[in-house]
Amino acid sequence: MKRTTISALYADTAAFADRTATVCGWARSIRSSKKFGFIDLNDGSCFRGVQIVFEAGKIGNYKEVAGLNVGSALVVKGELKVTPGAKQPFEIHAAEIAVEGASTPDYPLQKKRHSPEYLRTIAHLRPRTNLFGASFRVRSAAAYAIHRFFQERGFVYVNTPLITGSDCEGAGEMFTVTSFNLDDVPRTPDGKTDYSQDFFGRHTSLTVSGQLEAECMAMAYGRVYTFGPTFRAEKSYTQRHAAEFWMVEPEIAFADLDDDMALAE
Repeated sequence: MKRTTISALYADTAAFADRTATVCGWARSIRSSKKFGFIDLNDGSCFRGVQIVFEAGKIGNYKEVAGLNVGSALVVKGELKVTPGAKQPFEIHAAEIAVEGASTPDYPLQKKRHSPEYLRTIAHLRPRTNLFGASFRVRSAAAYAIHRFFQERGFVYVNTPLITGSDCEGAGEMFTVTSFNLDDVPRTPDGKTDYSQDFFGRHTSLTVSGQLEAECMAMAYGRVYTFGPTFRAEKSYTQRHAAEFWMVEPEIAFADLDDDMALAE
């Protein structure tokens, strides 16, 4: 299928004006009367959606489309019309609407603001909200900028282990990783957990830092950086503490304090 993203329509509206385009997305709202209706369609390519105008005399499945619920997945083929006097800069007048996946009346995301607490109960759908859409776009741009910064300065991106036997100089409390049945944990003669029978044959945890491995790799490649998830098991349930987060850790060989400060700045 040759489809056009909604972001492309916004990027160069003049190139698509009065031309036929095919867009795909999920309905954020559907309003209809006996003769015509409107759909707010979003495909995830940008923050904004596009308004779809559909009419009873122009699409054969008008009643089906008019009866759809919010969240339905649609493929729309139609002509883009520039609307400078309206709230939206353009809209698509549908010639065909194919229903890829219908939603249900109890679809939990409606066209209103939902609290983060409520969104935690529908984690599989919350990426469709404005809050998470904006957050992950910012995160994506930030991650790209981090990689670009180091790559342009000759650093090698290295992946350090997420499961480790090192506490990285006591950087933080660690989450234990085990394959034991917790209802029947093997014990040593003195009553301690016998990790020699565990999957790795020793006590292992989720990493708190990739620093030690990055230091070793810096002794081979000169300039390296890690950028990945780290885990801290401190029991502090505040906005200032996270059990899982991503951390950037550069390591450079043959460097003095001035080199460190120059990189940090």
